[in-house]
Amino acid sequence: MASRSSASVPVDSVRTISPGRRGEKAASAVPADTAAETTLKSTAITVRSVVASLRQVKGKAGREEARWRLQRLPAAQAEEEAAEEEKEEKEALLSVPEEEDEAQPLPPICVSRMRGMWRKEKVALYCDQVLQDCEGVYADEVMGKYLSEKLKLKDKWLGVWKTNPDVFFVKYEESSIPFVGILVEVTCGLYQDSSSHFKVAVSVAEPLSSNITNIPRDLVDEILEELEHSVPLLEVYPVEGQDTDIRDIAFALEVVRFFYDFLWRDWDDEESCENYTALIEERINLWCDMQDGTIPGPIAQRFKKTLEEYKNKRVELIEYQSLVKEDPSAAEAVQCWKKYYEIVMLCGLLKMWEDLRLRIHGPFFPRILRRRKGKRECGKTVTHIVVKVMTAEMVKDLSSDTLLQQHDDLDLALDNCYSGDTVIIFPGVYQAANLALLTDDIIIKGVGERKEIIITSEPSHDSFVVSKADNVKLMHLSLIQQGTVDGIVVVESGHMTLENCILKCEGTGVCVLTGAALTITDSEITGAQGAGVELYPGSTAILERNEIHHCNNLRTSDSSKSTLGGVNMKVLPAPKLKMTSNHIYSNKGYGVSILQPTEQFFIVAEEALNKRAASGDKKDDKMLFKVMENLNLEMNNNKIEANVKGDIRIGTS
Repeated sequence: MASRSSASVPVDSVRTISPGRRGEKAASAVPADTAAETTLKSTAITVRSVVASLRQVKGKAGREEARWRLQRLPAAQAEEEAAEEEKEEKEALLSVPEEEDEAQPLPPICVSRMRGMWRKEKVALYCDQVLQDCEGVYADEVMGKYLSEKLKLKDKWLGVWKTNPDVFFVKYEESSIPFVGILVEVTCGLYQDSSSHFKVAVSVAEPLSSNITNIPRDLVDEILEELEHSVPLLEVYPVEGQDTDIRDIAFALEVVRFFYDFLWRDWDDEESCENYTALIEERINLWCDMQDGTIPGPIAQRFKKTLEEYKNKRVELIEYQSLVKEDPSAAEAVQCWKKYYEIVMLCGLLKMWEDLRLRIHGPFFPRILRRRKGKRECGKTVTHIVVKVMTAEMVKDLSSDTLLQQHDDLDLALDNCYSGDTVIIFPGVYQAANLALLTDDIIIKGVGERKEIIITSEPSHDSFVVSKADNVKLMHLSLIQQGTVDGIVVVESGHMTLENCILKCEGTGVCVLTGAALTITDSEITGAQGAGVELYPGSTAILERNEIHHCNNLRTSDSSKSTLGGVNMKVLPAPKLKMTSNHIYSNKGYGVSILQPTEQFFIVAEEALNKRAASGDKKDDKMLFKVMENLNLEMNNNKIEANVKGDIRIGTS
């Protein structure tokens, strides 16, 4: 909804100032013999010449040159050099005069029905209703026909034209003026330059209404004349208070905007795709995952930045090619190929993001690339002490022949580790990017209360703790995740042990990838957006005496995303899991989810599970026993309770 409050901008920042009625009215209010008047008269002549040049210049480059000339006007130089009194007189002359001439606030625009649509509704809208079975090469044409049919409902209506402030101002604060909005009357005598990129005829609606209070009316008229009163239709937003046909047009415009802003890719009409609507569904899922927090904020911003970079590179290539002559030089050819390959690389990265199978865990950023150091050449191991100031009391329990190194930074300690070393951390708050690069067999343990030894993630980093070592141990620590996109702990290969640790997740939980192994004992896992522990096919895990609670904190109302909870197993091939004496409770999904390749779907009743948990997980249910036996799943003396969806879910993936 458009805001009804209007901003005000310094008049000397507008793109051009026309010396018409407004200037005359203001000039009559000050003495004619001031030094400022002489400056302004010469400035007005210069401004007129710039305005004339703006009307003659065609293309973006010409307009930018004219704007640059405006910024170099003598008035701007005089403002820096004149006395305080002269500056005040100048501002009085240039200010928009009387209040009745100020632009009225913009009326509210039609509320988008797209915002309230669920994931499945968006998929049905685009895949089943609008695009249907069309191929990617025809998607642009199909969207154009869809919009054309809707626009036949009404040929004239009121809307807010939202355009880039660059059209009106040579300088402005982007945070304070995200767009310039003008209330216009739209005439749907459409014409288009390519497919659905419609343009419509507009005229300023009376009275002048804008989100910029003191925008000159003459300037608005001049800009529209320069544009031949034709603006892109997708920049116009119908306002409230009109009939239902206009609301239908507003919805159609939102549908098309969302398609081109989030779903359409420049390569769609260049590559063959067997099922284009399936690809659109993947992109809708990607967008929804960003909105509901399944993909946390930092990675969502990176995707948008990469997509924007891709679009800019394409424009750069097209503009560069347009300047190359028919017989390009060797240097020009090399530059073209360089720009082309940059686009290809960005395109490949974006496709990885869009493919749900590739981003199920998040391999859209580089994984561990550091080599293992192995043992020291001398064969000895070192104990690294991480504390600001080390005292003899801290190391009294170590043997006399222990080799010690003291660090006040955890990253430095990890960087100096070789296989077999131990890192001892004393109470405090630490950060370490090197925790995402664990390739050697080391032990990292805290001394003291685990809640006082806090390691936080760096929000700008992709990963927190990632291991590819044969055997890594983390003991007596608190891991606090802050904005990282990967799991709080990811075991890519080898074996990791977590003992007596607190894991406060903000992204996904603990992930054990195919072929890797994990042992967690006496630890607490909470706050994960997905499952607290995620076991990938062919992985191995032992969970003993842990608390896993309040996981699956997805910010979504979509029921399809709410099945995950405490522990999730993906079965193909089956992982191995042994669970003993764990307490899994208060998760928004199921306590334990098992996805297996079978045609059958089972949900075990909560009452039956409570009885089993209370009596030592008796395997009296033949079907459950069979499933657990086939999965190599062993559960003993676990307490699974108060999970929103239920305690155990066994179903098809």
